[in-house]
Amino acid sequence: MKRMNWTGVVFVAPSILIVLALLIYPVFSSIWYSFTDKHLLRHSYHVVGLSNYTDLLASSSFWNAFGVSIKWTAASIIGQLAVGLVLALALDRVPRGSGVFRTLLIVPWAFPAIITAFAWKWILNDVYGFLPNLATTLGLTDKNMALLGNPSTTFWVALLINIWFGAPMFMVNILSALKTIPQEQYEAAMVDGASGLQRFRFITLTHIREVIGLLVILRTIWVFNNFDMLFLLTGGGPGERTTTLPIFAYQEGWNLRQLGVASTVTILLLLFLLALAFGAFRMLNRWEKERG
Repeated sequence: MKRMNWTGVVFVAPSILIVLALLIYPVFSSIWYSFTDKHLLRHSYHVVGLSNYTDLLASSSFWNAFGVSIKWTAASIIGQLAVGLVLALALDRVPRGSGVFRTLLIVPWAFPAIITAFAWKWILNDVYGFLPNLATTLGLTDKNMALLGNPSTTFWVALLINIWFGAPMFMVNILSALKTIPQEQYEAAMVDGASGLQRFRFITLTHIREVIGLLVILRTIWVFNNFDMLFLLTGGGPGERTTTLPIFAYQEGWNLRQLGVASTVTILLLLFLLALAFGAFRMLNRWEKERG
């Protein structure tokens, strides 16, 4: 019988303990607190069963945050995919100097979200921001506009920033997938008289759709669950116009001190994302079987 290598176990144990402390414990704590009336300013709390869940599902603020999350995520992913795909196709056709362009285009993704958010808030500031002052100087507007404080523009301006921030991830991964496509297939298609659109549809898209599908799944989970970018740009306002579920959970937990309600929001968010990921991965598996 082979003896266990305890040396390896000793080296791995700290990592396992860190994972347990930082991931598993908070999840189970959130599940427990979601069935209680836990308040940050009170030591004692009581089990309330499913009351938090029923109250949230009947709350218009919760459904507003859910709707904003869907809109924010869908628009972000579509925009990031479209921009990333166009950039990847362009770089794939320009081999000379593409490394320089690739480096420049990946810059937005290289910076942490907090730096990106504060940089854009400075650029868009209605008092000293570069873009509002430029628009006023050129006569495009009568006065400097608070683009991140105006209810009619806040969401869309933040969305454009998020697309700018996330598109390089799509670009890099799609470009890598494009490099694996055999050029002989394009040459054979051109001999057969296939148009550029047909070559893209039946060759390019066929080879990269699994990569795109995986990217869409991962980015959807990330954007839907992301807190920092939108919160740093807008704080969830004006009103509830940019309040997503993560921001809503933050407001319930830290502004209102309702930790039980905030935990319930996070559990509902987790269940939704698990269901979404399960369905998406099943679709990817079906694509692989069709191709194989």
